[in-house]
Amino acid sequence: MGAQVDAEVLTLPTGARVFERGQLADSIYGVRRGIVEVLGVDGEKLCYRPGELFSYQDILWGERHYLNTAVARTPVEVLRLDRLRFLNLLHNHPTLALLLIGQQHERLREQRTSGTCCY
Repeated sequence: MGAQVDAEVLTLPTGARVFERGQLADSIYGVRRGIVEVLGVDGEKLCYRPGELFSYQDILWGERHYLNTAVARTPVEVLRLDRLRFLNLLHNHPTLALLLIGQQHERLREQRTSGTCCY
């Protein structure tokens, strides 16, 4: 995604909100530098580090609103890519979908190991 010409680069300080729960989900984000923590409704927390994408679930499968809140836990640099450009990127580079599936798999393993995953 970093090579995507139309990606907007956001530089945010520690504690800044990348997006809030309930906002219109119009973009996905990728961490270029720092750590972003995504806070769920029930208190679950996931941290994303450089090279990882987040919020794509909200623009693909959700009701087009962010279901979580994303907060910069360190000074961060994130790439923001709007929904249409992201879908075009997936269409032109289908292997990206495999990378996202792999990332999701790692997240599920992380949750299962930590006991935060409910069955």
